[in-house]
Amino acid sequence: MSRKLPFQLGRKEVFLPSFTITLLRTPRLPPRYATFIVPLNLNKLDIRDYLYNVYGITALSVRSYVQQQKVRHDKPDAILPRPRKWFRPRAIKKMTVEMEKPFVWPEEPEDYSLWDKETFDAAMKASRAENELMQPDADQKPSADRETIAAQAQLLLTGKEVWKPKWEDVGEPEE
Repeated sequence: MSRKLPFQLGRKEVFLPSFTITLLRTPRLPPRYATFIVPLNLNKLDIRDYLYNVYGITALSVRSYVQQQKVRHDKPDAILPRPRKWFRPRAIKKMTVEMEKPFVWPEEPEDYSLWDKETFDAAMKASRAENELMQPDADQKPSADRETIAAQAQLLLTGKEVWKPKWEDVGEPEE
């Protein structure tokens, strides 16, 4: 029972693809359109065959474009930054597919407790703080201890706290 397709299928068989295709959430497009980030070597015929063979989706038309990235001063993972060395990150290829049937994204969940979002957010915050300490100008910025020292000094100046030398609290009793 073969149904008539509006296009001819490719003959290249792919059993375990060695590439990644990312479906993007694009709320401004109608439901019959889907946008994907694809490898640079994937063409329109490949994505059309892939969607039909893997998901059973008939693609009516495919539009593709290559998005160039901005030129940067140096590679982002360079150990020693070199001045006047330019680097352009790899381009991103996006394809917009018009489908025969509409696809509607599921609603975003209200409760993220199943995915442990609080722990993920705390780890991201700690990672950003660690990265800020590794920046070249980190020693010129005030540290977090400076705020606590300023608060303690304010309490001493207002008289709400009395200063007591530390060696009296920690020292061993004299005989």
